[in-house]
Amino acid sequence: MLVVDDDEVIRQLIAVNLELEGFEVFTAVDGQDCLDRVVAVQPDVITLDVMMPRLDGWVTATQLRRNPLTSAIRVVLITARAQEDDRDRGRQVGVDAYLTKPFDPAEMIRVVRELAGTSSTAFD
Repeated sequence: MLVVDDDEVIRQLIAVNLELEGFEVFTAVDGQDCLDRVVAVQPDVITLDVMMPRLDGWVTATQLRRNPLTSAIRVVLITARAQEDDRDRGRQVGVDAYLTKPFDPAEMIRVVRELAGTSSTAFD
């Protein structure tokens, strides 16, 4: 997992929830940091904020899809941008899921598990 968000509190919230579910989690502070680290980390899934400095989530997702080394990585946008136009733009750039802030951690975990192809526990 690669968690990308410029807000440290949200980045840590997502990371801790995923770590508690058994995922190995790496973090990045913005889209450029994500692109700099993604090939070395080789995550199955990236959670990606939209509104970030240097390189926003839209541009980052587009670049991930254009690069043959990263094009198959599953991408979940987690953003405060909840308009239908934003969701449409997410579909256009090829993201796999779209969650809006504030998000339910259980829903985020469900989406990530599904995209990562990992089974849920018997209690889910």
